[in-house]
Amino acid sequence: MGVATTLETVMKQITGLLPSPESGDRNFVREAWDKLHALPGGKAVFSKVVGRAAPYTGTVDARVEELRAGYARVTMRDRPAVRNHLRCVHAIALLNLAELTGNAALAYSMPDDARFIVAGMSIDYLKKARGTITGECECPIVTSSERHEYQVPVNLKNAKGEVVATVSLRTLVGPKKA
Repeated sequence: MGVATTLETVMKQITGLLPSPESGDRNFVREAWDKLHALPGGKAVFSKVVGRAAPYTGTVDARVEELRAGYARVTMRDRPAVRNHLRCVHAIALLNLAELTGNAALAYSMPDDARFIVAGMSIDYLKKARGTITGECECPIVTSSERHEYQVPVNLKNAKGEVVATVSLRTLVGPKKA
């Protein structure tokens, strides 16, 4: 049995133990991370599960490395699928990584009855992004499902620790619909 087949089998088994992302009474991100991250291969499985829940996000094949209330660190390997014609990481791949990073940090801390949507993004590209890119976010901790807008900052760094882009997500949080 190949590694891909084994991962697929494990993901099917684990996914059945997790709440649905649409579940109205639980925080899918927090519960999935808390159950998986400490297990061997758990971070990879968590990252794949998130990529399945949000398929476009999964296209950059990023990996959540660290996650807690108000904080996330996510990595994305530099590979041909995320590159542009200048042989650096494509602008939209960087935005995708930033959105995943910021959303994970914000979502982890949210109450079970809250949901969110990104209403706007801005990005400043500071230098060509090459090599593994790490997204890092420290954001407000959401404690209520009351409708509120949050600014979620994300820094994207290369392997040397140089900031290649800064991103701001304008995110609306509100109650889940019954």
